[in-house]
Formats: sequence, structure tokens, C-alpha cells
Amino acid sequence: MSNKPLSDAHPRRDLPAGHRVDWRKRMSDTIAYALLVYTGLQIAMTMSVLRAQGGSLLPYLALLILVGAIIPSCRRFERRWAGLSDKDACDPALAPRYRRDQLALWALAIGLPFVISGGFRLLALLFA
Repeated sequence: MSNKPLSDAHPRRDLPAGHRVDWRKRMSDTIAYALLVYTGLQIAMTMSVLRAQGGSLLPYLALLILVGAIIPSCRRFERRWAGLSDKDACDPALAPRYRRDQLALWALAIGLPFVISGGFRLLALLFA
């Protein structure tokens, strides 16, 4: 294990020397991209369930649950990072916390549509 600071371990070549990362902006951008991916997956999963289930209302219920589940979660991530002071927002020591939140957000955005749609498919099979 290296004792190098995190910023030295993975240098960014696209940034000028001395550029400081604003973790608030990075998290906001990450949330925006994750929501785009989440929405695309949500639509694809719902459409596949609609084709498989025909006239069932179950896919629409899944859609409502998916929307209701992601918005508060994203808001919680956003609030945690938006509350940082200007000084703290550029602190390189926050990189591991940012990475942890980033991974959790992407896991939620990618996994939740599959888990909930799969659960509703299972329910549809059980009650069919």
C-alpha cells in the first residue's frame, strides 16, 4: 500500500496544475448522469414487463415504486455534499467519501430497476 496522497495516486491530465476539485459539483454531475442511466433502465425494464404481462397494472405499480425510491435517495446524496463550505468542498481528503457515495449511487441507479422489476415479475408469476 502506498502512502501517496489520493490526488497523486490518480493524477488527472485534463486539469491544469493546481486545479482543485469541487466535490459538490462532482456529486451533482454524478447524480445527473446516474438519473439518466436509471431512467433509461427503468423505461427498458418497464417496457419489457409490459410486453410480457399484457394488460396488467403491475408494471405501472413497479414504475411508481421505482420513481418513488430513487428521488429521495438522490436528494439525500445531493444534500450531504451541497452542505459543504467552499473550503471543505475542495478538500482532497474527501475523495474516499466521494468515491464511496459515487459507488453507492451507481449501484442504486443500475441495480434498483432490475431488482424491483424482477420482484414484480416474480409476483406476477406467483399470482398468475
